[in-house]
Amino acid sequence: MKSGQTIQRPLRAFRRVAVSRRQFLRATALTAVSAPLVLRSGLLASAPNSKLAHACVGVGGMGLNDLKSLQSHARVQIVAICDVDAQHLEAAGRLVPGARRYADWRELLETEGDRMDSVNVCVPDHMHFAIAWSAIQRGKHVYCQKPMCHDVAEVRALTEAAARKRVVTQLGTQLAAGVGDRTTVQWLREGVIGKIKHAWLCSNRPGAVEQYRLPGPRPPGGESPPPHLRWDLWLGTAPERPFVREIYHPVKWRAWLDFGTGWSGDIGCHIFDAIWKGLGLERPLSVEARVQESWRNSPARRADTWPQANHITWTFPGNARTEGRTLTVEWFDGDFYPPQEVRALYSVEDYPAESAMLVGTEGALLHTLGRPPVLLPEKKFESYPRPKFEPLDHYHQFVDACLGLTRAASEFAVSGPMTEAVLLGTVAVRVPGMKLVWNARRMKFTNAAEANRLLRRRYREGWRVGGF
Repeated sequence: MKSGQTIQRPLRAFRRVAVSRRQFLRATALTAVSAPLVLRSGLLASAPNSKLAHACVGVGGMGLNDLKSLQSHARVQIVAICDVDAQHLEAAGRLVPGARRYADWRELLETEGDRMDSVNVCVPDHMHFAIAWSAIQRGKHVYCQKPMCHDVAEVRALTEAAARKRVVTQLGTQLAAGVGDRTTVQWLREGVIGKIKHAWLCSNRPGAVEQYRLPGPRPPGGESPPPHLRWDLWLGTAPERPFVREIYHPVKWRAWLDFGTGWSGDIGCHIFDAIWKGLGLERPLSVEARVQESWRNSPARRADTWPQANHITWTFPGNARTEGRTLTVEWFDGDFYPPQEVRALYSVEDYPAESAMLVGTEGALLHTLGRPPVLLPEKKFESYPRPKFEPLDHYHQFVDACLGLTRAASEFAVSGPMTEAVLLGTVAVRVPGMKLVWNARRMKFTNAAEANRLLRRRYREGWRVGGF
C-alpha cells in the first residue's frame, strides 16, 4: 500500500475492559508514583538509539503544531497520522511522508497494534475521551490536548485508567514548561506572599470571544459536507446533526454544548495549571456560576450553545499554603472582569487579559499567561530573587517520560483532578445561580439532580467504548 493512501478496513469489536464502581470512584492523587520507566514495547531508556513510535490523531491547526513539536525530538518516529479531514491529512503527510494515513482513529489503533508506543489526541473536546481511553486500554502512552475530556465522568475514568495501566500521560498545558509558570509554582510553594487568602482568575483576551459569538441555536437545516470531510467521523460520540458551513468545523465547534466546553473549559486548564500545582489544590467542595443574562433568558440558546460570559466560583479545601480551612477561587471571562480593587493591585488600565491574581497574608502575586509573574507590592519584593531554570520543552518532556528519562509535569494524576474542577465549573454554568455542593468521593452533587445529569452525556448509538 502506498504511504499516501488512507487505510480503510472493517473494524473488529474492541475488547471490553471491566471497570468496577469502586475503581471508577477511587481518588488518584497518590498513584502518580507508579509512572513507568520502561516502554511496554521493551524500549529502554538506556538504549540511546531506540525511538518512540508515535501516532498523531488530529493533525489540523493545533494538531499540526503538536505533530511538529513531537517530531522535533530526536528519538521520535511518527509512524501514523489520522484526521477526518483529508486536507489536514495531506498537509501533515508532506511533513512525515513515511507515516501511514488513516481517517478513522479506531482503524489506526486496531491496525497499528504493537507498531506504535504512544499517541497524541488533538481533536474537538467531545472526542478526547474515546480516543485516549481506547489507546490507554491498549497500553499506549497518551498526550492529550486540554481540557482532557468533555465530561467530568470521563475525566475521572481516564485519570484512573492511566494509573491502572501504568502509562505515561501529559495534558496539553504547554505553558507549564515555561519560566513564568514554573516560577509561579515555586514561589507559591515557597510561601513568598504568605498564606493564600483568595484567588481571581480571568480570560478576557480581545478577539477570543469571536469563537463563541453565534447568532443563536443551530440552523434548522443543513447541507452536504465537503468531500474532504468525513462528517460522521467528525461527529463521533455526539448526537447526529446536519453539516453547516462556518459554524462547526474547523473552529467554532467550541461554542456548542455537544462538542466544546465553552470559554472556561478551553482556557481554564492553562490558567489554573500553575495555581493548582503551586498550591497543591484538591477537588473542590462546591461550585456556582453566574452567566450572561441574554443566554440565561433564552431556552433555545441554553439548550445548544455556551454563554459568552461567565463568572464561576469554587470553594476548595484549605491546606498548609492557604490562610483558612477553605480557599475561594473565582473565574471571569467575556464581559465579566475581576473586581476593580483586585485589578488595581497591579493596574486597572493595563491588567493582563489572561491571568491570575492571588492575595496572601504577606502580599500578592500576579500570574500572567506566558509571562513572568509579578510580586506585589513591587517595591516590597524588588530584591526577591527569581529562580533560574534550565530550558524545558513540554512535548519533549512527554517523550522523555515515555523513554523513562524523566516524569511528565502535567501527567493525568495531577492534571486530571484539575480538569475535573474546571469542568465542574462548566456544569455550574449550565445551572446558573445555584451553589452546587460536590462530593468528590461519590462523584456527585448532593443538592442538585439536574446538575448530576450533566456529569456524563449519552454517546450516539454505535460509539460507546468498551469498559465505560
